[in-house]
Amino acid sequence: MRDAERLITSLDIDEAAGGEFNDDRRTSISALHELELADGRRLTLLDDRGWSSSGPGSIWAYQSMESLAETARTVVGPDEPPEGRTHEEETALHWAHLADIVQEQGVYIEAGELAALPHDVDVSSAIRARLPR
Repeated sequence: MRDAERLITSLDIDEAAGGEFNDDRRTSISALHELELADGRRLTLLDDRGWSSSGPGSIWAYQSMESLAETARTVVGPDEPPEGRTHEEETALHWAHLADIVQEQGVYIEAGELAALPHDVDVSSAIRARLPR
């Protein structure tokens, strides 16, 4: 599909988790997964993803842009297959589901085309400010 440019996952501090989950020892991050079109519009694929981390003090000292991007790409899927399903089957179902979401928003794209798009991760300034320099 010519109109689809890339997948993008935007990360931010999950303020809904509350302050107790976003301190020096714990953090909660939200991940918004979208399809960006050639005209700049973004279509939401998943808006219910994210993760939390905890550990000894200075948890942010152990984070990097690379580790955040890797985790972001993992949490937006495809998920691990349930018992009785292969990785290939789970992956095919994941991309078919996302293609259906896009098609419901008026843009036709095949699951394989969607899976082949570049996937960028955008890290918010709030997260970047916490990362080691």
